[in-house]
Amino acid sequence: MNSTNLKNLRKSVKLTQEAVAERLNVSRQTVAKWESGESLPDIDSCVALAKLYGVTLDELVMYAKNPEEEKHPAGKHIFGVVKVGDNGQIILPEKACQIFDIKKDDKLLILGDEAQGIAITKLNGFFEITKKIMDMIHKADNEESGS
Repeated sequence: MNSTNLKNLRKSVKLTQEAVAERLNVSRQTVAKWESGESLPDIDSCVALAKLYGVTLDELVMYAKNPEEEKHPAGKHIFGVVKVGDNGQIILPEKACQIFDIKKDDKLLILGDEAQGIAITKLNGFFEITKKIMDMIHKADNEESGS
């Protein structure tokens, strides 16, 4: 277990050692020892820490050899930098394709917000979400007209 990772995860959720200690029902000194590498949390504390920090147990205990490899909250990723080609094409990082199950010939929908940037989603996933939204609207309309 990487003690620096524990400290960085705590800071990423903007908690003090005292706040973590209170939530886990341990002393502040115990949290300080975990973060300094003097001792390790037991499995129950690891589960509680992972939940508190919003990470998996793997991410909590994974050793990071350098700060760039340190773990981030669950579901949040930094895949690196890509270069835009002459015709506007980009090559998605392999890790992003693995995590989001993007394969050759998948259709991707590109959405844009001039204030917030570009979003990419799988087209079939977008249709599924759109269908759920439309079903909810239809249900609400039916309930409204029935009352």
